[in-house]
Amino acid sequence: MALPKAYRLKSRKDFQAVFREGIRCHSSHFTLRALKPSRPQKSSSDNDAVTIKLTKCQDLASTKIGVSISTKVSKRAVVRNRIKRQITAALSQILPKLSPGWRLVVIVKPKTAESECVSQQFLQELEQLLVKAEVINGYS
Repeated sequence: MALPKAYRLKSRKDFQAVFREGIRCHSSHFTLRALKPSRPQKSSSDNDAVTIKLTKCQDLASTKIGVSISTKVSKRAVVRNRIKRQITAALSQILPKLSPGWRLVVIVKPKTAESECVSQQFLQELEQLLVKAEVINGYS
């Protein structure tokens, strides 16, 4: 099951922003890169009116998620696609718990293809990473 379109991180520019500015969390099978949503900045003008500047990240209503899996994990596309499907299935179960506005990239480590992980283990490990990065609702 794929992620809904509203939750997908698609453009190269978004991926680069997450890699450049995002925080990192590691586990045995994954690395999570997370870019926090920007907070609105308050500035006063001549009329002493408070204006709020919204950044691009703040405009996003939902958290955007991307999965990066290189050929170092496996040379076979069938194996990489299977792992990616398992990760997106696990992430779709976690979606309601996520805080809005985050941009996340899940990077799969080469060790993942060798270990024959099941979706339940992926779910548990991803949940731990999201708690560590304070992305899950109630932790940010």
